[in-house]
Amino acid sequence: MIRTYCIRQAGLLCLVSVIMILTNIIGYHMPLKDSIAGILLLSAIALFGLTVSHGMSRFISLPSMLYVSMTGLLLASPISPVKDAVLQITSQVQFMAPATALGAFAGISLGKDLKDFAKLGWKMVIITLLVITGTFVFSALVADVVLRVTGVI
Repeated sequence: MIRTYCIRQAGLLCLVSVIMILTNIIGYHMPLKDSIAGILLLSAIALFGLTVSHGMSRFISLPSMLYVSMTGLLLASPISPVKDAVLQITSQVQFMAPATALGAFAGISLGKDLKDFAKLGWKMVIITLLVITGTFVFSALVADVVLRVTGVI
């Protein structure tokens, strides 16, 4: 059961890793060797977190992202003996490389559900646009306040 889950997740992570490596090399002109090393480490962290989440789901239902994030935070924290290596290897991966892969998968997901979304009607389109706009504006407002309070701007 857990082995099948790991194999399936590893396959998906390989697909995402290829997209991230290409994005990191083409879009940000990072060396191939450094891109592969950084993305393999990020994928290993993700696979570990996903596996822990799958195993813990019998006891407590928490989002997989929590386990993935906590694994990465623990490995890069000042108390970690491997923090220097983790930070050095992952610093070669631009932040937007994973975001590009995420955007691609979100677009594919939205495309397959577009007919269902259209059935909801024009009111749902307006609500969606308002929610997205509100989220963006509020996030920008919070960022502006924090940057002003800290003296950055």
